[in-house]
Order: sequence, then C-alpha cells, then structure tokens
Amino acid sequence: MKIGIADTNFARYDMARAAIKELKRGCSAEIVRYTVPGVKDLPVAAKILIEERGCDLVMALGMPGPKPIDKTCAHEASTGLIMAQLMTNTHIIEVFIHEDEAESEKELATLAERRTREHAQNVIKLLYYPERLTREAGTGQREGFEDAGRVGY
Repeated sequence: MKIGIADTNFARYDMARAAIKELKRGCSAEIVRYTVPGVKDLPVAAKILIEERGCDLVMALGMPGPKPIDKTCAHEASTGLIMAQLMTNTHIIEVFIHEDEAESEKELATLAERRTREHAQNVIKLLYYPERLTREAGTGQREGFEDAGRVGY
C-alpha cells in the first residue's frame, strides 16, 4: 500500500508530521508527502499523488483561517477534493482544522494533533481493516473532539 499526504505551508501546525507518525505506528505502507501553498492547492496535489505517484489513498491536510474568505476557500477546496475522489475513484480523507475551532493556540495545536492522528487511524482501518469501520457505524465518532456517542439506545 502507498498513502499520500498532501499538506500546506499555510497551516500553522505540521499536520503531516502527526499523520506520518501515526501511520508508521499502525501500518507498513509507503508514505509519500507533497506540500503545497494552501488548501485550494490540495485537490490537484491529491490527484497527482493518486495518478502520478500511485497512492492508494490520500490524506489532504489543511488549516483554513478564521475569516469569511478562509471559510469560502475551505469550501472550494473541499468541493475540489470531492471532485478529485470521483475522478480517480480513490478515497481522499480531508482533514481540515479551522483556526476558530479553538480558543487558544495551545488548544489549536492539541486539536490539530488529535484530529490528524484520529483520521490517520481511520485511514489504516479503511485500507487494512474495513470491518472495524463497519463495527463503529452509528457510534458518533468525532475526530479531534470527544465522540458524540449513539442516540436512541
């Protein structure tokens, strides 16, 4: 297996480092990193990782800012990532940390680390242990924050 990591230098936290560390801890896949300037560059980076570098799955890591224009850019990037998934028939796991999700820089760093690692764990499950994802269906899993839990039980 080969896993692509597309990240940005706009991000204020090295999310790729966290992802790579977690992936190496949980699987033996080859990891290919491709860093681009910002979130709107992630769709083509992911597509290149899939089509030209032979990745079986890509994690797209970004940290949009708190302003309305940043929200718009994040939405556009997300739409592009969905299009790239459909064009390549390959999973691209979007991991965005919005700067306004945390009240302090320390909390922002903790959120970035935790969400990225938890998504990396999902990548491992998706590629190697899909039955584990099925067992977790409907359990209110949340990456980066406490899980929401089931309802109606």
